[in-house]
Amino acid sequence: MYLPAHFEESRPEVLHAMMREQPFATLVTQGADGLTADHLPLHLAPEIGAFGALQGHVARANPLWQRAADSEVLAIFHGPQAYVTPSWYATKREHGKAVPTWNYVVVHARGRLRAIDDTAWLRRQLTALVAEHEAGFAEPWQIADAPPDYIDKMLAAIVGIEIVITELQGKWKISQNQPAANRAGVVAGLRQQGTDDARAMADRVAGLAPP
Repeated sequence: MYLPAHFEESRPEVLHAMMREQPFATLVTQGADGLTADHLPLHLAPEIGAFGALQGHVARANPLWQRAADSEVLAIFHGPQAYVTPSWYATKREHGKAVPTWNYVVVHARGRLRAIDDTAWLRRQLTALVAEHEAGFAEPWQIADAPPDYIDKMLAAIVGIEIVITELQGKWKISQNQPAANRAGVVAGLRQQGTDDARAMADRVAGLAPP
């Protein structure tokens, strides 16, 4: 992706945090029929490799696990995004030289996809995935809550995938290129909108160090 230096975020701990916050990824693969994009949650296993690994599963009927096995893939994690109107800029009121833009946060993770047709691995991966996402519920669901034969049937219908990350890129386009007065206007404007994305983006812009 196009990545000007002032929008680059390269700290692994920051990128990992965003991937955990927004685990529903777009997985881009290249096959004989060209590019394909699949959408699925990917669990980060930070202890594997230099940048961590992404683990998940797909339906056995999904050709992804055969088409993309042992090939390079790209997983895209989308963070908050928001339209920014020039009306929020102090400089617009001063001289009118301002145009709209779009702020966004995104992480790209590259690596080779490995298909894992192993029931024990799948059970471990799903246990970790469920534990992470059920933790916030008053009565967290567990795999053991379902009948064993039903779980066995569900496991037989899926195939695991793992991507050991070889390259990790982050783009934080959050008004770093604007003066402090314009940033303050962006924060105020986004907070007035009141949506989850707008609030999250306002917090990121507000957290920037003074220029």
